[in-house]
Amino acid sequence: MKAKRHAKILELIQQRPIDTQEELLRSLKEYGYDVTQATVSRDIKELRLIKSLDGSGRYRYTSAKQDMDGISSKFHSLFADAVISIDYAQNILVVKCFAGMANAACAALDSMHWEGVVGTLSGDDTFLIVCRTESHAISLVTELKKLSKK
Repeated sequence: MKAKRHAKILELIQQRPIDTQEELLRSLKEYGYDVTQATVSRDIKELRLIKSLDGSGRYRYTSAKQDMDGISSKFHSLFADAVISIDYAQNILVVKCFAGMANAACAALDSMHWEGVVGTLSGDDTFLIVCRTESHAISLVTELKKLSKK
């Protein structure tokens, strides 16, 4: 029963934003799991759920693995605040940032281990991303523009 409940909890937090134990408790009861708040609290601890900031600025439960697999909230926030523009030429992206912000944004991007990225080079207000192919560059510029909201 516990394993099924844990699986349902992981499914629920991936499907919709759940930001409180009470909300998780209600959601579990909707699916026939008659549990107490203390049980939900233990489940959260055993599953190592954490609260992360999502794209809409709201905190929600995520699993540590889910947080690592997705875009971390720290990266998202830093990138959105630092970037002025993003463009590419063939397999190289040029990311222009506010003065003094490029190095931090570049380091944050490096920590995300994007597919197809060969390496980066940062200055004070601009950094370059070298991709394996132009298709990797196009894909990355599309994703990064979504993050930067530019």
